[in-house]
Amino acid sequence: MPATLLPDIDTLNRLACDGRLSRTALLQQAQARAREPAAQAVLLQTSFDTAVSAAQAADAAALAGKPLHPLAGLPVSIKDLFDIGGEITRAASTARADAAPASEDAPVVARLRAVGAALVGRTNMTEFPFSGVGINPHYGTPVNPHDGAVARICGGSSSGAAASVALGLSVAALGSDTGGSIRIPAALCGLTGFKPTARRVPLTGAFPLSFSLDTACAMARTVADCVLVDGVIADQALVPVRKAAGALRLAVPRQLLLDDLDETVSRAFDRTLGRLSAAGVQIEHVDLPELLELSTLNAQGGLTAAEAYAIHRGTLASRRALYDPRVAARIDRGAAIGAADYVDLVRARAAWSARVMARLEGYDALACPTVPVVAPPIAPLVADDALFTRTNALLLRNPSTINFLDGCAISLPCHQPDELPVGLMLAHGPMRDAPLLGTALALEAVLAPGPQA
Repeated sequence: MPATLLPDIDTLNRLACDGRLSRTALLQQAQARAREPAAQAVLLQTSFDTAVSAAQAADAAALAGKPLHPLAGLPVSIKDLFDIGGEITRAASTARADAAPASEDAPVVARLRAVGAALVGRTNMTEFPFSGVGINPHYGTPVNPHDGAVARICGGSSSGAAASVALGLSVAALGSDTGGSIRIPAALCGLTGFKPTARRVPLTGAFPLSFSLDTACAMARTVADCVLVDGVIADQALVPVRKAAGALRLAVPRQLLLDDLDETVSRAFDRTLGRLSAAGVQIEHVDLPELLELSTLNAQGGLTAAEAYAIHRGTLASRRALYDPRVAARIDRGAAIGAADYVDLVRARAAWSARVMARLEGYDALACPTVPVVAPPIAPLVADDALFTRTNALLLRNPSTINFLDGCAISLPCHQPDELPVGLMLAHGPMRDAPLLGTALALEAVLAPGPQA
């Protein structure tokens, strides 16, 4: 089943207002798509009956002239690590298949439900969600719909979330981002994914990976759609601070983030910078040597390994056989990180972030490819542990720098129609969300007419 993106949320609402779209019919179409073979590993659990009811309620309210939230009656998917009242939050692991059902919705889920969103089901993901690749040996691996000849990854950990939007099962997908888990699959699947400053969105009711780095967030078709969903889950509608393209200043780091680009990504990124420059955007290649310190700072596994081990050590001791061995091995690295090492890393992170922010002063965003490669084929990654490890590190490399910074970032599609998807990442420091989204809106408008040779 090829990529079948639904129209953006504003367009859907205009069509509904004009009488040219039934939200109920849209949900029924999504339900039919979810039954097709290509979508079988996307949703781990469906709730189309209640979703259709939400769409019917929105259609009825619209006919009665009642005001509706733009998400009312539209399909939204939920990553399997968020609590939904009455359902088991498995985090896509068989080790939690017999866990007690959640007593209530996570706040982010409750907020989506409160505005009338039609929640279509729980999306597949990397187990616990500890990898940027998106392979799941328990429940299957969603296949990227952008290549009909080769089965490629969607990226992780929010693999099913990306597939749900790319296949037209949802207009937006609630996911998470600890080291790139929204932005990686958004980039590989031709979507827009926004990682806000972590503290802006509550993580209550989300199965944790890293208390320091986890971020609840979403991916959708456009920047405006991401802004809309962010306003709901954060319970804080941001007003993007937008400048004209000619007033924008982007920093492209010379170190690390442009290394090892494949041919498609390199071509797309260079073409994108050329188009932005032609539109008046000031692009400066800058030195950011702090990026070269990250491999040493995180050599023991970093905050994620330490905190994941604290979360999982009891369950690993009794149920290791139920874990994906690759996930268990990554968690195990945290066992060797002592309390003093952890404290040192927390302090080093704060000092590192301050130095990076000083270098970004005066720039509207850092710009780089979201990931250095297009979506790799699934089969070699399943077969080869060493290849999987190298690919995982490569996919996580660029986006994880912004999690370590405690910053905000967005991935925008920047490929041609005949290319596999490529993402442009724009990022800045903590609580710069509104200016960053304004920058993203301006650059999206420059790129929107379609790539040029």
